Amino acid sequence: MISVNEKGLAIIDEMLDWEDEINVESKQLENGATIIDCGVNAQGGYDAGMYLSRLCLADLAEITYTKFNLDGLPVPAIQVVTDHPTIACMGSQYAGWRISVGKYFGMGSGPARALGLKPKELYKEIDYQDDAEAAVLVMESGKLPDEGVVEYIAKHCSVDPENVYIAVAPTASIAGSVQISARIVETGIHKMESVGFDINTIKSGFGVAPIAPIVGDDTKCMGSTNDCVIYCGETYYTVDYGQDDLEEYVKKTPSTTSRDFGKPFYTTFKEAEFDFFKVDAGMFAPARITVNDVASKKSYTAGRINPGILLESFGIKEV
Repeated sequence: MISVNEKGLAIIDEMLDWEDEINVESKQLENGATIIDCGVNAQGGYDAGMYLSRLCLADLAEITYTKFNLDGLPVPAIQVVTDHPTIACMGSQYAGWRISVGKYFGMGSGPARALGLKPKELYKEIDYQDDAEAAVLVMESGKLPDEGVVEYIAKHCSVDPENVYIAVAPTASIAGSVQISARIVETGIHKMESVGFDINTIKSGFGVAPIAPIVGDDTKCMGSTNDCVIYCGETYYTVDYGQDDLEEYVKKTPSTTSRDFGKPFYTTFKEAEFDFFKVDAGMFAPARITVNDVASKKSYTAGRINPGILLESFGIKEV
């Protein structure tokens, strides 16, 4: 069985070896935990974002930078390819751990979730649980975690605090923006799971999404980074399914099916009084999805990209 935390620890070692080159800053807390700042106080950047993306996916995907043609404007983008979609995306990358300790809050993703089983039902569904002595977590937060946060994580992951490794970047940072766009394949799998598709039949995944510029604070950037997937994210999955209802599942997956589709996510979020529970969860999906079924030898595609909405979200001004 692949250990996502062992693979994550190898990436952490690389980050510590190349700390100056990739513009990150590490520190060891009093309880021995290692914190790597990828954009809170450190400069971070595209290299740091690549490492964060690799950590989230436990190095079970090939990730490369590319460009996206946004109505004639070339913008940076990221491409993700994996032959381990359920473990890499759902067992590791999915931001399924809301960590709230005292006044600290962050969204946890990456390998450590597989030790804490966050959430337990998902790991039961994909039949995966890691067994490792180190817990590696990626935190989306504007603050660096302290010893109390580490103790909480260590307890839930059944490891010693000195074996906890956390890489942190805020949403409003280049590294943070990169790692969010790198969730393009995972976002589609999560949406397919939510509409009832058996995600264990997904054998490989491919996705491309633009990378958002920094447009404001974390809340504003949450809007633009989500829009990259919602309005211009494209995915392609290979499945071994062989049932007649595949076409219906593909129809239900793209973000275009959401009642909130059609305007920048920040606008939708503001109209919902910044309450996620008032936003249609079906909106968090790629704009376009294609599925090839090796069992039936059939392929289906659904959805469409909307560069105009993304340009509005980015707020790019021609001069």
